[in-house]
Amino acid sequence: MSLTFEELSRSCVGTDAVVPFLGGERRYVNLDNAATTPALRQVQETIDRFLPWYSSIHRGTGYKSRLSTEVFERCRATVADFVGATANETVIFGKNTTEMVNKLSRRLGLSQADVVCLSDAEHHSNDLPWRKVAQVVRLPVDRRGAMDLDALETELRRGRVRVVAATAASNVTGHLSPIHEIAALAHRHGALCFADCAQLAAHRRVDMRPPEDPGHLDLLAFSAHKMYAPYGVGALVGPRRLFDQGEPDHVGGGMVEVVTPTRAYWSQSPDRDEPGTPNLLGAIALARAIRCLLEAGFDAIAEHEQRLTRYALARLAKLPGITLYGDAGWVSGEDRVGVIPFNLAGVGHSLLSAAISWEGAIGVRHGCFCAHPFIQRLLELSAADSSRMIDQVLAHDRREIPGLVRMSFGLYNDERDVDALALTLERFAREGLSGRYRFDAVLGEYEPEGFRPAIDPSLGI
Repeated sequence: MSLTFEELSRSCVGTDAVVPFLGGERRYVNLDNAATTPALRQVQETIDRFLPWYSSIHRGTGYKSRLSTEVFERCRATVADFVGATANETVIFGKNTTEMVNKLSRRLGLSQADVVCLSDAEHHSNDLPWRKVAQVVRLPVDRRGAMDLDALETELRRGRVRVVAATAASNVTGHLSPIHEIAALAHRHGALCFADCAQLAAHRRVDMRPPEDPGHLDLLAFSAHKMYAPYGVGALVGPRRLFDQGEPDHVGGGMVEVVTPTRAYWSQSPDRDEPGTPNLLGAIALARAIRCLLEAGFDAIAEHEQRLTRYALARLAKLPGITLYGDAGWVSGEDRVGVIPFNLAGVGHSLLSAAISWEGAIGVRHGCFCAHPFIQRLLELSAADSSRMIDQVLAHDRREIPGLVRMSFGLYNDERDVDALALTLERFAREGLSGRYRFDAVLGEYEPEGFRPAIDPSLGI
């Protein structure tokens, strides 16, 4: 029997956890899902059920090894089906999206004579790897993080662009990119399109589209830890022909046909790019999470998220001193994933985030969210402001580093969670913070003075 959305929303592990805060203890409200989601109970149960059968995959003749191999390849097929990959495309497993983009950037045979186009709203993981292998051209964005497609086409017409690398959903504002339109533009001028789907895959259905479709996504990557399967695996999907040639970026066991004292003969994809013992449990967790999300239905997930995002935007917009970043028209406007950045007048983002946690038992995130250029754009920092910030950070002083606070939704969040945050912010705006906080200038973090709850020593061991 298929899971309903309501059943799945109640299936996240740890959402009933009670945590210490300055007022005693309270149910923890997790509004930090854009960073990492909790595990689904179904994922946890699947891992527990499989563990007695766990063994090393490939080449083992024992029953457990053969079973583990078959399960691993079924997980690969599940990922391929999830994104609409064809038999001519391969699925490569690794640690996370960051590793997958690094692998991809090194496997395409790029040089500094080649151009990779990306936007000013990209996560560092879809920016820094490309800088090491090619010339990067940054394209302007609006306050939502939407890429300027006219600027993209102008750059493509120069004839040097090999890859357009674009986020499918912004981890700062929640903007959903017209990724297929971007792909069609890239293809029109002979470039490949890579989609960073790390922030999209748990929220909207990912569809590569058939290779003959002008909007086909040539390559994409995403991470399980943002999809309710935090067991440390990521997936890269792309044309098999690209990965069946060239030198693998990491080498070792399990990826060769023959090795002599002077030469190695590499296997075909995906083995060619999966050296060492792969994360079988992570692959199982991802595959199970994918099946759960598909059963609950991405239409239901999107409907829930849109309703909650509209509610949160309208609720926060009424609070004194709150600035919402992105586009105020989104309160009743276009589709987006549930990510909302904000600040409170008179309270720095680092202190505000700490106070929300210690005085409200609410988890949010603060800073630049691995998207420094975009945050500087949203905060309208001058060149002098940016230079001063760089000098301070390099001097290990983070007292004045600019940033935002971010709330982000998961399957299990509801209006009560939004209300909890809104009431906490309203109290801060009206009465100020009730706690006294100590600042660590090196880490840029605040902790309440004289309050350090004990951590259960059995956790993590």
